Amino acid sequence: MTEHTSEAKLWARLSRSFGKEAAAYAQHRPGYPVAALRWGLPSNAEHVLDLGAGTGKLTEGLLDLDLRVTAVEPDPAMLAELARRHPGVRALDGTAEGIPLGDAEVDSVLVGQAFHWFDMDRALTEIARVLKPGGTVVALWNHRDDSVPWVAELDTLARTSVARSWDPPEPFPPVHAEFGLFELETFPNGHRRTAETLLETFATHSKLLVAAEDEREATLARLRDFLANNPKTAEGEFTYPLTTRTLRATRR
Repeated sequence: MTEHTSEAKLWARLSRSFGKEAAAYAQHRPGYPVAALRWGLPSNAEHVLDLGAGTGKLTEGLLDLDLRVTAVEPDPAMLAELARRHPGVRALDGTAEGIPLGDAEVDSVLVGQAFHWFDMDRALTEIARVLKPGGTVVALWNHRDDSVPWVAELDTLARTSVARSWDPPEPFPPVHAEFGLFELETFPNGHRRTAETLLETFATHSKLLVAAEDEREATLARLRDFLANNPKTAEGEFTYPLTTRTLRATRR
């Protein structure tokens, strides 16, 4: 097996790892700042698509903005959790490369924490098809704010043998004939956690979901010890500092 083949297989395993922890993902993953959503949306947005919707973390924020949301997700367990949490949302089985919507059906396509899993050129072609002219495609990623020393140290302790750095689409920002230039903005975000619930959040990350059980348990033990002895996290609730990187482009 070539190194490229091995990496591709690991990438596929990581991308499909979340369904077995769908309920925990829904409970413990952070949402997205309203400022980032408003920046990404066109001013006349009414009907939007949450693509690669997972359990509906992004859907929740879009509903709070009084938008009509259609959600598309390929993992059946994640989709079932989304439907359970948001029973009024139209929730469909589908992928970024095969979106089960008609042409020019939505005002914006938003992608939370999933854009990097897509086959980019095929996905952007499909996204352009379902968008109205002047609509936007918006990709959001929550990242730890490792300008905070204790957050950076915690991240180092969380690494496993299957950890991979976040790889942006190539080229970055992506280029596609159906869209104008992509713009990038970063928004502050924060996730209210306790030491135990932050451990639960880390446990939903693909690098831990795919790791061998002994490595997973050893990693969580390291994190637990650090959080118990760090003055910022040892007692009660605290804000885990995040930033939300947001890409936006407009359909020509």
